[in-house]
Amino acid sequence: MVHIHMNELALGLDTFGDITLRADGSRSSDAQTIRDIVDEAVRADEVVLSFFGVGEHHRHEFAVSSPELVLAAAAARTEKIRLGTAVTVLSSDDPVRVYERFATLDALSNGRAEVILGRGSFIESFPLFGYDLADYEVLFEEKLDLFSQLRDEKPVTWQGTTRAALDGADVYPKTANGITAWVGVGGSPESVVRTARYGYGLMLAIIGGSAERFRPYVDLYHRSLDSFGRDRLPVGIHSPGHIADTDAQAWEELYPAMEANRNAIGAERGWPPYSRLQFQHDIGPEGAIYAGSPETVARKIAATVQTLGADRFDLKYANGTLEHGKLLHSIELYGTVVAPMVHDLLARG
Repeated sequence: MVHIHMNELALGLDTFGDITLRADGSRSSDAQTIRDIVDEAVRADEVVLSFFGVGEHHRHEFAVSSPELVLAAAAARTEKIRLGTAVTVLSSDDPVRVYERFATLDALSNGRAEVILGRGSFIESFPLFGYDLADYEVLFEEKLDLFSQLRDEKPVTWQGTTRAALDGADVYPKTANGITAWVGVGGSPESVVRTARYGYGLMLAIIGGSAERFRPYVDLYHRSLDSFGRDRLPVGIHSPGHIADTDAQAWEELYPAMEANRNAIGAERGWPPYSRLQFQHDIGPEGAIYAGSPETVARKIAATVQTLGADRFDLKYANGTLEHGKLLHSIELYGTVVAPMVHDLLARG
């Protein structure tokens, strides 16, 4: 089984493939958004960022329902950046097929593939693929168990209630060094313990509130790894943000996109309308949005990483309708200015 290498802090990017607006204000097509994402991955590679993650969704706000295909296109045009999901909804997929797809991506990218597995905070995939939401917990538990056995790349004998049993089944293609795998967790202690039990990196999705309130989860994860007799594994953070030349510019660009995004989803989930007052809180020290000038964003990332002892920080750089040109500039600043600044701040303590 592969171990995730930890040296200095890794800084990465995530996108859900939000359908963007063009410079003239018109809506981009799904197809153009997907092509733009590949260009954004190329830019991330050029500015020497560590990771590029693409989410899986099955709804009209997001263009990507098959992240591995987008990542395969990115693999052909990049050299060093690691490529993965944010997240793969394992509950409504088949663990064998997921493993085969990522083993294929690993071959195409010459060993740069990663998978972040999750239950999914969006539920459209369950009815779409014929799964009952009443089985939400057991689907993830059983499928994570099977995927964990597949990671050893040896014949698997497995039995559960959510799919056909396997008897000495072998899975191809084989990888050179195994698949780097994480579990995305939103803040449930049971999920943290399960992640440690199966030996995955812990990716905390912090999309609201202060990072400090997640410290107990990090401590629980390390204690759980110890109790299961496992080596230290990494902790990552996924949070939204946007970078521009100045604070005012970043906030002015991000707010309308964030408002549209939050209100569309909030209408389904019973959230109150998003407001500039809420936005001001979210971009402040106690909020989960990393938006502003390179210095503002670097200081906030460094503070969060120190608070949680994290090994990786992934900025969800695409939010709502933010247009492609602004996203490219945000990526550029993240790699060339923010990343060196964060490393310098952490080195100086």
